[in-house]
This record gives sequence, structure tokens and C-alpha cells, in this order.
Amino acid sequence: MSDMTDLRALLESWPYDPDHEARLGPGADGREILQVRTPLGLEQYELEGRPDGRRPHGQDSALDFQLQQLAEARAAGREADFKLSPGDCAELFHEGTLFYFRYLRLFQLQDWPRTIRDTARNLRLFDFVNRYAARAEDRLHLEQWRPYVMRISAAASAMMDWENGAHPRALRTVNDAMARIEALEDLDEETFQFERERSLQALREMAAQIQKRLPVPEVQRLEALLRRAIEEQAFERAAELRDRIRALRAESPAGKR
Repeated sequence: MSDMTDLRALLESWPYDPDHEARLGPGADGREILQVRTPLGLEQYELEGRPDGRRPHGQDSALDFQLQQLAEARAAGREADFKLSPGDCAELFHEGTLFYFRYLRLFQLQDWPRTIRDTARNLRLFDFVNRYAARAEDRLHLEQWRPYVMRISAAASAMMDWENGAHPRALRTVNDAMARIEALEDLDEETFQFERERSLQALREMAAQIQKRLPVPEVQRLEALLRRAIEEQAFERAAELRDRIRALRAESPAGKR
């Protein structure tokens, strides 16, 4: 016990605040890291590679190692014999959980590109295990969470689209995700059913919010002003608005046909 380090001073330097429990910043060597303050401690995540910084089997991740094994089996004409053992799956499941913890915090910090990166990575893991796990229970184990990961990935993509000014694309992103979740093969599994319905409901609400906030096209805005001008019998103003509307329509691709 003599080699224990008392962490009290470190914890007191960053008091726990549930509204500000995650932060990005430079590590001792200048690399960017993610830190999380929990009620009783601290967590630290690497932002590149595995969240814990480990290199299992000399690879960037256990998934990379297994993909390499698959590639070697294919090259040798033995892909049909390639299977993930229960031990392999347990290692992959644990690794997937680490990525889940990281993308959850990245989403909280509105780091959309890295959230998209990590959710896409875990969806590839789901596909890989579903295809190659030796046991049926391992093949289906991750599928119960697929709707949730698809939702988080779509929400991050839509938010990035919105912030980049691609407002209609943000709405399409959410609608496309709902269609893909609805098209998932049905599983007689309570968690899957719950996560699919919860994800669809969350995406419906997001789509509604995006729809409400979509910028009004200029012609529609002017038409609304025109109607008001007519109601108020401001005919000179109405004439000016009609001229602007005609000009905009003439400039549009549809108006030039």
C-alpha cells in the first residue's frame, strides 16, 4: 500500500460538475486527450486509436488484428474456415465498449467528426462479428445496440451538416437514418425493440426541429410580405415586392426553362 498516490488534490482541482464533466486538451507531450470527471474520479481517453492507448496483438486494435487474420485466411483460400471464438468476441466486445464510452463523450462535446468516426467504427465491428462469430449468441449480441449507434451517428452527421449550412441535407440525413433503422431485420429481443423505437422517436423529434428551423426561401419570405402589404393596402410596397418576386423567379433555373 506504500506506493499508493492520494488523488484528493487532483480531484479537488477539478470539482465534479455534471454539466461540465468532459473536456479536451493537451496532454503532457502535447497530444490532444479527452478527460472526464466522474463523481469519484477521473477518466482519460486517447483521441486516436484505441481509447485506452493499448495495442493488442501489436495492432492498433483487436478489430484490426482480427481483420488482418481474415485477410490472411482469404489470401490462403481459407475464409470459409475463419471464425471468431468466444474469447475473440469477448475481446472485441470489450474494445467496442471503450469506443462507445469515447464517442458518447465526444457527442456531448459536440465533436461531430470524431463521433461519426467512432460510431462508424463500431458499426463495422457489429458487421464483422455478425458475419464471423462461431456462436449464434455472439453473432447477435451486438445487434441489439445497432439502432442506437445508427441514431447517434446520424444525429452527429445531421448536426455537422446543419452547422456547415447544409440545412436540407441535415434533414435528409435524419430521414435516411430513420428509413434504415425501420428496415433492420426484426429481432425478438427486448433491448433491440426498445432501442429501435427510442431511436426512431428521437430522430422524428430531431427531424421536426430541423424542419421548423429550415431557412425560409427568399421568394416565400417575399410572398408573405406581399400578402401582408395587400392586407394593409400598402399598394406601392406590394408593387415593389411583386417586382422583386418576378425578378427572383426569372433568375431561378426553373424560371429560365
